Amino acid sequence: MPKRRSAGAALAALALAGGLLTASMSPASAGPEAPPGGIEVSADSYTWKNVRIDGGGFVPGIVFNPSEKDLVYARTDIGGAYRWDEAGKRWTPLLDSVGWDDWGHTGVASLATDPVDPDNVYVAVGNYTNDWDPNNGAVMRSSDRGATWKKTELPFKLGGNMPGRGMGERLAVDPNDNRVLYLGAPSGHGLWRSTDSGATWSEVASFPNPGTYVPDPGSDNSYLTDEVGVVWVTFDKRTGSAGSRTGTIYAGVADKEESVYRSTDGGATWEAVPGQPTGYLPHKGVLDTDSGHLYIATSDTGGPYDGAKGQVWRYDTGSGEWTDVSPVPEADTYFGYSGLTVDRQNPGTVMVTGYSSWWPDTQIFRSTDSGETWTGAWEYEGYPNRSDRFAMDVSSVPWLTFGGNPSPPETAPKLGWMTESLEIDPFDSDRMMYGTGATVYGTEELTSWDRDETFTVKPMVEGLEETAVNELISPPSGAPLLSGMLDIGGFRHTDLDRVPELMYRSPFMEAVSSLDYAEKDPDTVVRAGSGESGQHIAFSTDNGANWFAGSGQPSGVTGGGTVAAAADASGFVWSPEGAGVHRTTGYGSSWSASRGIPAGARVEADRVDADTFYGFSDGTFYVSGDGGATFTASGATGLPAEGDVRFKAVPGEEGHIWLAGGSGDAYGLWRSTDGGESFARVAGVEEADTVGFGKAAPNASYPALYSSAKIGGVRGIYRSDDAGASWVRINDDAHQWGWTGADITGDPRVHGRVYVATNGRGILYGDSAGTTDPTDPTDPEDPEEPGDPGDPGDPGTARCAVAYEVTNQWQGGFQADVTVRNTGDTAVDGWEAAWAFADGQRVDQMWNASFTQSGATVTASSVDWNARLEPGASASFGFTGSWSGANDVPDSFELNGAACTTS
Repeated sequence: MPKRRSAGAALAALALAGGLLTASMSPASAGPEAPPGGIEVSADSYTWKNVRIDGGGFVPGIVFNPSEKDLVYARTDIGGAYRWDEAGKRWTPLLDSVGWDDWGHTGVASLATDPVDPDNVYVAVGNYTNDWDPNNGAVMRSSDRGATWKKTELPFKLGGNMPGRGMGERLAVDPNDNRVLYLGAPSGHGLWRSTDSGATWSEVASFPNPGTYVPDPGSDNSYLTDEVGVVWVTFDKRTGSAGSRTGTIYAGVADKEESVYRSTDGGATWEAVPGQPTGYLPHKGVLDTDSGHLYIATSDTGGPYDGAKGQVWRYDTGSGEWTDVSPVPEADTYFGYSGLTVDRQNPGTVMVTGYSSWWPDTQIFRSTDSGETWTGAWEYEGYPNRSDRFAMDVSSVPWLTFGGNPSPPETAPKLGWMTESLEIDPFDSDRMMYGTGATVYGTEELTSWDRDETFTVKPMVEGLEETAVNELISPPSGAPLLSGMLDIGGFRHTDLDRVPELMYRSPFMEAVSSLDYAEKDPDTVVRAGSGESGQHIAFSTDNGANWFAGSGQPSGVTGGGTVAAAADASGFVWSPEGAGVHRTTGYGSSWSASRGIPAGARVEADRVDADTFYGFSDGTFYVSGDGGATFTASGATGLPAEGDVRFKAVPGEEGHIWLAGGSGDAYGLWRSTDGGESFARVAGVEEADTVGFGKAAPNASYPALYSSAKIGGVRGIYRSDDAGASWVRINDDAHQWGWTGADITGDPRVHGRVYVATNGRGILYGDSAGTTDPTDPTDPEDPEEPGDPGDPGDPGTARCAVAYEVTNQWQGGFQADVTVRNTGDTAVDGWEAAWAFADGQRVDQMWNASFTQSGATVTASSVDWNARLEPGASASFGFTGSWSGANDVPDSFELNGAACTTS
């Protein structure tokens, strides 16, 4: 199970493996097939969107392409990489295709955009350098700006969520010969180079220092005992010419004695730069090629949480002179420096952050004279009052205030924290973006700073969703979704497409581990979690809109654990961390220990019988018929005794329980219809990690069942409308989101709608092409004239509909999704969808279908697993292509030679 972000600590180690690496393409997952036992598996076309939170996690890297305006990328520590969409002012996710087995590749240790060919982008991926992540790291390369990827596995691990992850960038492309790339490695693996555009990699044997710094060498936590390594590479473009390698290259190493190295022969040999400062770690190294100044931002630790001292140095690459240009004297600092950037339009303008200034706020410094003098984004004006050069506008993401009303000198919202990445747009001196521990902020009025005018800082984060989600509930009335998550607690989502006003407060728990509502009284909600307040349980009587802390809690409680609400809200059973299972008949005013169930057991409530609660621990299922006062082990056998196990009771079905999880041979999905006295393993489900329920399908009485599972050899998100007799895969290879094993739930009001918890990509919700939301107004259909395509009276009309959408577009390239639906009354066995481009577009690559193109005409053909379309069923496929001049949507489509309606 993946480890998620922890607020301040973690692990690491790995042995060196040298040599030459060969490229490998990540094979596309096969479509669903009939697994052993003959269980039926099919596919459905789903539209996936994020439940909007906007941000929610650390953004350690923002990278502007230096040769194309508005081409910007962001990397996150656990949630993948993103590309900026200037037209929509939002971010587009690029690594949603990372699958379950490679979940660690959603952690991005570094990112590089090609300065010669802007279509090329590279990411170095891997979450942890210790055994938390079982896989090695990789370098992924794209020639279409992240729409599709090829992958080269590395012989060592990378740490996108390790200490030092805000340093960088470790990955860099030679600005003169873009076939050459460098990668700084952790764990003593040194410096690596590719000479074929990232397809193969080998260690630079002449590089002398792999780095010595370890965050805490005496710790017994492996997250803190690995070498941070080689952390950035910077080219001096002036020392090369187009098509030939850059001669002078600088590299930063996590070593307090010798931290900056240089090669003057294209990377053949390296030496420590003479006269360099010592005693600190080089978080960033940026070269201003106009002035010839190399700036170094340093800290006493690797960050991103810590750092108590630091300096900023300027190195004159012509004279070899080093100058301390720190904004604050070393003796007066209580933070380290990072977030280093220069203004490419105005030589001599440089900015740096006090990234680890947690209190009262982060600090940003700016100089317009090459670091000789500096001004801060805020200054004291008679402590504790301060004068800010900026105004904060978080109206688009109001929760960034955290509901705070602090006393000066603190403010709400803050300018930020963990501000390791700050970049000035190389084409626009007024635009700056920077990452924090919760969002991406920016301004388009930056030069107002130099005129002593106030500039506005606002979130520039829409589309970038980076929460790690623990728990999801969808009550039958009230808000459609409530979430529990790490770092920012969770939200009541009254509108899936709007950012909530505020996370749960009163009390605020940074990590919510469990949520439940009373099935027959959905206004009663309970929440359990952990936080600095010491409050671990809270209640709501208005569907989660307002909360109050339990007036007491059992002795010894250290964490949230799991909690369950009786079906009629008459009581609660809580299994917290640090104490045994307890029950209360009020709102936590008094707790009594439950008997017959071990500490740490997972607990749930029957959704019909208010007196019945369930528990599970180490392969044994427990049942209580007296409101949780006493539990008895059931007679159920064959349940998994190891691995993560989750179970839920079925709404409206007394005594019906589904259990998912396990390991080895005991890994799958089980069902009970007798209150847990016996369980039957669900045939054909090889692995399952979550289970949830939603509104029953039309003409069905049993709730729709959802699971993150492996069926027919294919990992995916599945739905069953017939109590597990058959399954439909509802995601596809382009929408996998790494690890999805925390939770899943359907919507009890909308058949087909499902909510999926991810480990860094927030909450995804999916709707089938046939899903209708009864809470949304529907537009009346346009009347059709006789003989129009789709008119049932037209004998020449195919019973089909096609939806075509351009989902991404960039200079010369685009990505589109197509859905074909059988609107007739007979099944289609094998299909071909055809259309003609009016503007000369060409298809480059297609997934979930095969294709041919002759001139303007494209024919997309079904593959084995989506060939059969029952009446009402649909299939989706996607492709990338090229365009010039225009990229209009085709105006007509055919399915198997007959015209379809279009949208």
